[in-house]
Amino acid sequence: MTQVHPSSAGRWSLAALVVVIALIVAIWPRDNDEAQAPSATGPASSAAPVDRRAQDTPEALAPLREAAALDSCPAATGTPAAGPLAGLTFECVGDGSTVDLASALAGKPAVVNLWAWWCGPCAEELPVLEEFAERAGSAVNVVTVHADPNEANALDKLIEYDVRLPGVQDGSGRVPAATSAPAVLPVTILLRADGSVAKVLPQPFRSADEVAAVVDEYLGVAV
Repeated sequence: MTQVHPSSAGRWSLAALVVVIALIVAIWPRDNDEAQAPSATGPASSAAPVDRRAQDTPEALAPLREAAALDSCPAATGTPAAGPLAGLTFECVGDGSTVDLASALAGKPAVVNLWAWWCGPCAEELPVLEEFAERAGSAVNVVTVHADPNEANALDKLIEYDVRLPGVQDGSGRVPAATSAPAVLPVTILLRADGSVAKVLPQPFRSADEVAAVVDEYLGVAV
């Protein structure tokens, strides 16, 4: 039997038809639900950021929290909360409790430090902030904000640094968004007693004296 081969013209006609069909399919309007549905192979790239990873459960973090032995997060004082952080609640890194940060800091000047477990300058700065906190005593609140979803790594690093400052978990970046802090780390936010932002400082501090100087300058508290 002799095989019949299509002519060159026939092959070109078939190829042109395929191209036309592909173009029609590409521009044909789709149902909105189909167009917006996430991929079945994974979450959509526009997924909202989360404060912490799903695997960082209370059970998984319990041994790390025990080893870190962080100071307790400040509790609400009864003073009305105001300022850009009003209404924002966070998980306390030390024990997993819920902290209304503005209410907890209300009525007293505060040093709020944003850091992350992978941040090299933060590793040098956190012990400095702890030294300042011990020096300031009850005159100023000093609180850290871990700005990465990996809370387990945050606890590991605090154990490594031997730092026990109280802190909250903010992997979704709500604190920098509310205070207009730049997208760099570390960042220190100085809050007045009324909750308003006195100064945002995107710089690492090398000594407790440096921290004391800006607290005196922008918050009017000498320690």
